[in-house]
Amino acid sequence: MKTKSFFWIVPAFFFLAAAAVNIYGKMQGLAIAGTVKPALLPLLAVTTLAAAGGVESRGIKLLLLAQLLGFTGDTLLLFAGFKPFIGGMAAFLLGHLCYISLFGSQSWKGLGIKVWIPALIVMGGIVASLIWAIGVEGDLLVPMCVYGMVLMLLIFSGLAGVVHCRGGAWLLILTGSLLFTFSDALIALETFSEKPASWIPATIMATYLAAQALLAIGALHIKKK
Repeated sequence: MKTKSFFWIVPAFFFLAAAAVNIYGKMQGLAIAGTVKPALLPLLAVTTLAAAGGVESRGIKLLLLAQLLGFTGDTLLLFAGFKPFIGGMAAFLLGHLCYISLFGSQSWKGLGIKVWIPALIVMGGIVASLIWAIGVEGDLLVPMCVYGMVLMLLIFSGLAGVVHCRGGAWLLILTGSLLFTFSDALIALETFSEKPASWIPATIMATYLAAQALLAIGALHIKKK
């Protein structure tokens, strides 16, 4: 997929401006951070549409759907409580599956069982280690393990693209996947810590928004083999 116009510059400017306001608000503990948060992914989606020149392919549809699900997750996580948290995580999980469908359909081609078996073992080990380190337990243990494995598959999609398909776009996708995982790990740390560090909320949003932007840019520039 390749960008076709420069009309994306205007919504991209507003996305960056809203992101800066949100991150600054998080750093200062201002209510405006929550006010602008629901606008972030819609602005990125408009930027995506403008850059792609419209909805013209399955890849663009999956990318926009992932961003819509990100908006849903962002909105739900504005509310306190167990149910909004689970709903938000479910929305992000579905968004990750959209990304995996988009990227994995290209980067996984030709990978055999000799690659998948050790890859799944490593991914499972990483997820188990993170779950143990963060201290997830109880009713959230299984959902968080599933969510973690989906994140590992997203990272694997980007890594396979870098190695198997090559091209700078896949490096952006891999970096975005890693940042997404780091951001979600911080969310879990913030949720399960008794006294989370003050820098965590702003870092969560900075890495999350960078991840979403890098995945979008990478998706718009990957070349089908």
